[in-house]
Amino acid sequence: MQGNGYTNHCPVCLWSKHVDVNPGDRANPCGGLMEPVDTYFKAQQWYLKHRCQKCELEKNIKIAKEDNFGIIEDILQSKVK
Repeated sequence: MQGNGYTNHCPVCLWSKHVDVNPGDRANPCGGLMEPVDTYFKAQQWYLKHRCQKCELEKNIKIAKEDNFGIIEDILQSKVK
């Protein structure tokens, strides 16, 4: 998967890989898959929450214009139910 310089998640499925300690450093040895589990709006920006399936760390990232909004809508709908 390749990001746009600011993200490392796939714009199609929104999954990521747990590789950073700090954004872009690729210094985390975990390597677990980061599942998109939540989305929210704050300060005029949409965010996506990922949870690592290996170590359970949660990280928030900005949603990019290239991201699959169908999946984002599915995540939002699951919160309403």
